[in-house]
Parts: sequence; C-alpha cells; structure tokens
Amino acid sequence: MTIYQIDAFTDKLFGGNPAAVIPLDAWPDDALMQSIALENNLAETAFIVPEGNDFRIRWFTPAVEVDLCGHATLAAAYVMFNELGYAADIIRFQSRSGWLSVRRDGTWLILDFPADKPSPLEVTASMKKCTTANILEAYQGRSDYMFVLSDQKTVRESHFDLLAIAALGNRGVIFTSEGTGVDFVSRFFAPAYGIPEDPVTGSAHTTLTPYWSNRLGKKKLVAKQVSPRGGDLKCELSGDRVLISGQAVLYMKGEIRMNS
Repeated sequence: MTIYQIDAFTDKLFGGNPAAVIPLDAWPDDALMQSIALENNLAETAFIVPEGNDFRIRWFTPAVEVDLCGHATLAAAYVMFNELGYAADIIRFQSRSGWLSVRRDGTWLILDFPADKPSPLEVTASMKKCTTANILEAYQGRSDYMFVLSDQKTVRESHFDLLAIAALGNRGVIFTSEGTGVDFVSRFFAPAYGIPEDPVTGSAHTTLTPYWSNRLGKKKLVAKQVSPRGGDLKCELSGDRVLISGQAVLYMKGEIRMNS
C-alpha cells in the first residue's frame, strides 16, 4: 500500500494537522484499517477507494472509525489532485456523513460539508471540570460539545482536563471565542477517541461556522485553530452546508509492507 502523510490547513511543513492518506483499489478488512491507523498514530488516517466515477472515503483515529473528518478529507483531495493526477476541479466522496465534495481554487481546497447548528445547553458542574476557564455558553452539536470562552488568550492559555472531557461522553469538546485578527478561534480535544488535542479540526468548523455566522452577522469568516501547531481556515455558511477552505503540503510518501 502507498501511504502519504499530508499537513492540512497550512501552507508550511510542520504546521496544521497531519493526516495519513491511503488510496486503494478495494477495501481491506476493517480490523486491518484500524491497525494501520493505530500504527500511524496520527489523529486520522483516510482510506479512499474508487466508486463509479467518484470515491468512497473512510476515516480512522488510532482508536475508532469516525463519521466525519475535515483535515483528512482535505489531505485526501490534495493527494488526488497533486500526487495522483486527478484532472477535474471537483472530487466527490461518499462517506458515513453522505456526499462530500472538495473543489480546488488555486492552492486552496474547498470542502463542502453539512452544517451542524448547535443547540444551547445549561453549563453543568461536569462541564466546568473540563477547563480552568469560565464557560460563558455551552452547546450540543451533532458529535461534540462546544463551549464559548471569553477571548482568544483564554482559549490559547487555559488548562483543559482531558479526563473530564472524556467523561462527558461525546466525541470531544470544542472551545472557542471571538478572535484577534480573525473572526473566531478554537481548540478541540477528543481524548475518548484517542486524540488528546487535534491540531486543526475541519469537522468542528461545521459546528463553529453556523454559531459565529449568526453571532457576528456574516456568512464568510476567517478562523484560526490556536493549538500548538496552529492552522488557518476560511469558512462560509451556505444554506445547510458549510464551505471550509484550507491549504495543504506533502510531508512524506512511503509504502506499507504487509508481507514483513
């Protein structure tokens, strides 16, 4: 198997979020894909297989298969466009979250994902244990909780308790605030899924974008995930879809040898 490692949502090596991409002709056993993802020990490993004129994509963390992953989809499209010579400007992927598409616009790749409008929640004692910061608002998204904090410095510098986050029971928790020099910032933690902190989380922006679009009164937003690696995104709310744009760079190409 050929394997690519891509840094997604960045234009520089060692930034953004690394993802593995493995293009295949047919699906191997689920257990093998999970073992490969565990061996890679990246937040996500994406497997892609041709399906008619399009492709099917699946994503695995080191612990589980997930329903949606933005940065690994961006990475998969980067491989298709830049390494495998895919000629059209739009790639369509069938996934556990339905049809997804990625369009190239120069060096930028634009993900077309379903929007996830979060519902407000009361801030509970269990939620307060997740961070030393004061949680101003709490929301429930399709897969994650979203907690609104006071400002970018608080999102960047607060302590976050991984055990408390895992105990909440969702995929993970998004912490967010209005940004300095950007519209909003975020961090994302999913320890229950084998991801202590995800450097840049495309799927979280399907939740973040509807919230900040409504709060700031604008459809197009600039976002930054302020993890230690950091990442930059452009987001646009388009009806019941979210367009998430990012760049990517190739870090490594190699081979997985199954006969060793």
